[in-house]
Formats: sequence, C-alpha cells, structure tokens
Amino acid sequence: MQRFVKAGITALGFAVLATGAMAADWTPPGPIKLLIGFHAGGGADTQARLIAEELEQRLGWEFVPEQVTGKGGLNLANALKDAPADGTTIGMAVTETLGYNMAASRTNMTPADFTGITTTAGFQMGIVSLSSKGWKSFDEVIAAAKDGAELRFGVMTPKLADLAYLLSKAQGVEFNIVSVKGGKAVMDGVNAGDLDLGFMAGIQAKGVAAGDLVNLASALSEPLEQTPEAPTLKDLGVDYNADGYFVFIGPAGMPEDARNAMASVIGDIVNDPETKAGGLIKKTFGGATTISGEELTKMLASDYDLAGGLLEAASK
Repeated sequence: MQRFVKAGITALGFAVLATGAMAADWTPPGPIKLLIGFHAGGGADTQARLIAEELEQRLGWEFVPEQVTGKGGLNLANALKDAPADGTTIGMAVTETLGYNMAASRTNMTPADFTGITTTAGFQMGIVSLSSKGWKSFDEVIAAAKDGAELRFGVMTPKLADLAYLLSKAQGVEFNIVSVKGGKAVMDGVNAGDLDLGFMAGIQAKGVAAGDLVNLASALSEPLEQTPEAPTLKDLGVDYNADGYFVFIGPAGMPEDARNAMASVIGDIVNDPETKAGGLIKKTFGGATTISGEELTKMLASDYDLAGGLLEAASK
C-alpha cells in the first residue's frame, strides 16, 4: 500500500528515488492503451494526458490515449473489463463509476472486476451559487426556498441528483433539480443565471477566490479546503456524501509489480506541483490525494456497498 497526501517538497525528493527503483522493476511489454472516460479537452482529460506525457518522458513508456466516454464511466469499464491484464490497457475514471454507477446500473460488473492502481486527486465538491444572489450561508438558501422562491439546483450525475433530493427532504423544501452534462455546464448555468445553485467539483475555486462565487456547503464528508466554514451535508441532515477521486484502473488480475510501478510513478508525478499534471491538480483541487494498494481496493468495495444505501434512501 502506498499513500501520499499533499506531499511537501522534501518528501518528494525521496519519492523520486523510490519511484525510479520501483518503476525499474517493471517494464510494459508494449504500448499502453490509456482509456479516458472524459470528453476531450476538459480538465480531467487534460490531467490524464499530462500524466501520460510525463510518464513517457521519465520512463520511455509509450501511451496511446483513447476517449471512451458515456454512461458515467460504464462504457470505459465495459471496454476495460476484458482487456489484457498485463498492464498494456488501463483507464482513468472516477471512483463513482465503480461505486454508485455500477450499483445503480445493475450490471454484472463490480469493483472486483478491476484492479485499482491509484487515485490522483479528490473532488472539492461544493454547493455553489453566484455571490450576487446575496446568499452567504446555506441557511439563507433554505429561507429563500421557504419564502416561495423556486430554486434551480444543477447536478451533473445521478448520484448528485439523489443527494440534492435527500438534501431537500432533510431541509423541508423542494428544489427544481436540473441535470446537465458536466461540472462546467453547472458553472456556466450558475454564471448565466439559468441555475440558482449547483454542485461543482473544484472548478469553482477561481471564482470563489475572486469573490464571484460562494461555496455555500461542502458535499464531502469533511469541510472544503477553500471555505472550511461551510457546513457539510452531514451538518445539513444528509447521511451520504459526494466523496470521490479520479482513479486509474486496470482489468482484474494485473500483476502486482505492474500495479505498484504505475502507482508509484503516477503518485510521484501528481504530488509534484512542478510537473504540468501536478500543477493542474494543485490549482484545481488543492493538491494530490494518492491512494493505492489494498487501501484502494477496500475503498472501492466500500463505495460500491454504500451506494446501495443511498439508492434505497433516495427511492423513498
């Protein structure tokens, strides 16, 4: 198991040495097909490609990126499931794909059909509105709803729609939940006035820092780094959360040396803000969070199991 969380520069010096030694223990038998479960040109796609670019430069591994989008990452999972488990085909998705999305789809897939390699960054998922709305707290949002305002709440996944619904129930109001494609669409909708508030997963950081947007609540199990005073969903009466990570996965049965080598070098890259990928992650998500090995395997299995509870709660 290997875990780096927002490593400092001193720690990175040692990580570089460890990475070189571990990566030298395994060499891919051919070019690595990198399946990317995000639309081309977006922040997540850019992150994946920058990591692949750095791996090529450092180790000489050849990557062939391929977009496999749709169905919340399940199209990627289907394409990856039966691929060779020798390290020559991996994918980048989000942990929600292997948790809520697999549980909700009722397919025959589970996290056990995949090898978790490493996460790269956690979502800074907040409930966000324009500052010009005048809301400085989530209590003020609820007060507006109870005064008769019809509030349009933007979400970009079915899981977030369920969380928005449970939040409305817990607060005794009714949101007009609007599903859009991607966090940027939520932000664009909020900025344009088409949405009153919505979930954003780190993309709001620049707007919050400039004072144009406000994080009204954290959708995580812990406070947001940028606005730690904002309440969590638990504080607002919801027993579930939107904790999640970008994650590299492979087919089940990947050799341990391949898994460990990839996890080690990817962890080194994303924890170093001097790399393009590390800089992007630092700017957007506040720093890298890398979880790998048995810890990642257990986390993915737990997410899948917990998704059943969320689905049941949202169906009532």
